[in-house]
Amino acid sequence: MTPEQMRDASLLELFSLEAEAQTQILSAGLMALERNPKQADQLEACMRAAHSLKGAARIVGVDAGVSVAHVMEDCLVAAQEGRLQLSAEHIDALLQGTDLLMRIATPGDTGAQAILPVFLAQMACLLDPGGAAMPAVAPAAPALPQAPAPAQQSEPLPAAPLEPDLEAEPEPLARRKAGKRAGEGAERVLRVTADRLNSLLDLSSKSLVETQRLKPYLATLQRLKRMHGQGMQALDGLRMQLEDSGQSSEVLEALAQTQRLLAETQQILQQQAADLDEFGWQASQRAQLLYDTALACRMRPFADVLAGQSRMVRDLGRSLGKPVRLLVEGEKTQVDRDVLEKLEAPLTHLLRNAVDHGIEQPERRQLAGKPEEGVIRLRASHQAGMLSLELIDDGAGIDLERLRSSIVERALSPADTVARMSEAELLTFLFLPGFSLRDTVTEVSGRGVGLDAVQHMIRELRGSIELTQTAGQGCRFHLQVPLTLSVVRSLVVEVGGEAYAFPLAHIERTLDVAADEIVQIEGRQHFWHEGRHIGLVAASQLLNRPAGQAEESRLRVVVIREREQLYGVAVERLVGERVLVVMPLDPRLGKVQDISSGALLDDGSVVLIIDVEDLLRSLDKLLSTGSLERIARGSGGARGVVRKRILVVDDSLTVRELQRKLLGNRGYDVAVAVDGMDGWNALRGEDFDLLITDIDMPRMDGIELVTLVRRDQRLQSLPVMVVSYKDREEDRRRGLDAGADYYLAKASFHDDALLDAVVELIGGAQG
Repeated sequence: MTPEQMRDASLLELFSLEAEAQTQILSAGLMALERNPKQADQLEACMRAAHSLKGAARIVGVDAGVSVAHVMEDCLVAAQEGRLQLSAEHIDALLQGTDLLMRIATPGDTGAQAILPVFLAQMACLLDPGGAAMPAVAPAAPALPQAPAPAQQSEPLPAAPLEPDLEAEPEPLARRKAGKRAGEGAERVLRVTADRLNSLLDLSSKSLVETQRLKPYLATLQRLKRMHGQGMQALDGLRMQLEDSGQSSEVLEALAQTQRLLAETQQILQQQAADLDEFGWQASQRAQLLYDTALACRMRPFADVLAGQSRMVRDLGRSLGKPVRLLVEGEKTQVDRDVLEKLEAPLTHLLRNAVDHGIEQPERRQLAGKPEEGVIRLRASHQAGMLSLELIDDGAGIDLERLRSSIVERALSPADTVARMSEAELLTFLFLPGFSLRDTVTEVSGRGVGLDAVQHMIRELRGSIELTQTAGQGCRFHLQVPLTLSVVRSLVVEVGGEAYAFPLAHIERTLDVAADEIVQIEGRQHFWHEGRHIGLVAASQLLNRPAGQAEESRLRVVVIREREQLYGVAVERLVGERVLVVMPLDPRLGKVQDISSGALLDDGSVVLIIDVEDLLRSLDKLLSTGSLERIARGSGGARGVVRKRILVVDDSLTVRELQRKLLGNRGYDVAVAVDGMDGWNALRGEDFDLLITDIDMPRMDGIELVTLVRRDQRLQSLPVMVVSYKDREEDRRRGLDAGADYYLAKASFHDDALLDAVVELIGGAQG
């Protein structure tokens, strides 16, 4: 490539960048003019943008860009001077010209040349309606217009000259030079690659960690200073004793010389300790500032992801016959550029969904007492270290009866179950793959991939999405994602002697759970919190770490949320909340199970950041294979009195919970099982003082369970009580013959009868 070719390529790249910036100004201004055609400041901004593009195109020799920008400038100047009233047709044509300018500035796009003659002819007809018939051109739509048929490729009319006056050329050059001089005092922009920014952030985070290593040195120096002072005091005491004992002057002089030397070293030590303290403070402050600045380099205003979204909403609405406007709040909210890039697709899905599904046709809006123009509001803000996005439309909301019918028709849930579902439960079906309320597939919707794709992309960002609606008033999507993927606020815990970090976005709360609050329900350990039971699992088993000592009377539990389900993960110690700089794992390791990345703590030690979704998949795998281990509950040494344990086996949740509460209130330690098989597994794995079982249960009934107990050498002496609805004498005889010690009919079941029978069999709860 010759130097001239290199210069031309560089100029074309600059023209492409300028075209991107100026077309954004044109799009925003033209949509404002569509609502108020006489808005002088927007007319001026659009005219200047077209004028600047015309000059830039002439400098780089892009004649097509000169022609398009010139005819757009003519239209805007005519509107400024009052010779032309901008209509919807003018706005459509000018927006098409904006798209065409961007295509002309895009390297490798050859389709723009085919559209150019038709666009110029269309603009000529709009500027001089009596001059010629306007060619048939579709209004501006979300997609760029297709190449016209050969019959439509007519020569442009004289009202839209291809070559502008040569005298106009110096003006844009002068404007550009003046603009450059004016901008010298403003913020300058430098293009830096993302990899270099990532490297800078990585180095700054490491320097921040290194400065923390000065703290132990300073602590040691302070300790040495205290010991030095104690040594000086000891020498003073020795001098007094020597003087009292009448030692020679030579001995006293030698001691005094030693004291003088120690005093000098004490002064030096004090000065050095003060200097090191000051240096450590300054170094940590500068390292923190360097890190914050490096992190800020990755942050961009939320408005960057909105480029073209207002235009897309407007054009999509027009194509569907719905006037729609997008209002944005919090455009200057700072977000990591990586997060912004990954937010663009889900936001586009949600906006298109709001226009197509949410906003009604103008006639229906008028009947409902709403203005014809629909409004979609997008709000961005910072909340607790997260980016909070709210997308609200003023449409019709969601037809819940139609949603119920669609769920039943697709056989996703039985009709009686669907009828009992709450609104929140019904709305979750909209996020299922392939689910749509549209009967026909269009270019915009009907395939059922929109909300499912949105949820998937938001989860990849370690975020969440929630949908609420008000019938007749519209829908509200609430998204929460991290402000940055480079830094994650986490709770650091200790598992098996190693540090792990749970991202705060997945944590519901942390709890101290007493060992005696753990109960067994349906074969799994649970604890009760705020009126609901939460499944409990040991982090050591999930992460394949050695289990810690179970001597303490309380467990540290991290409660994590997955949609509406809560899980309790028991850890050894809660270290505290930390802001961690994410350090990706070496690609050669591949995907490490349950781990997403690593980080360094303040002391330089390594902490692994947990992939919570992967952790939950590991938990589901343990549950499905029956490999989930029970957490050993510490006895706290000899502190407490041993309570007798009872296993309740019944397939009725109501009966199980009733018996568990009755016996628990009397002080017994109660575990429950859902059927005979589950009960048999519990009996083989743990020790119990009494078995209470029903007869009719799935997989294994009570008679089979009692028979197995009496055949087992370890369990054959275990007291067994049968509690059953069957109260005939033959049923009672059958249970007792199988080996039961007591038979209680549920028909005559009441609190005292059960408790009296238990006391008769095994005595009180303690012993």
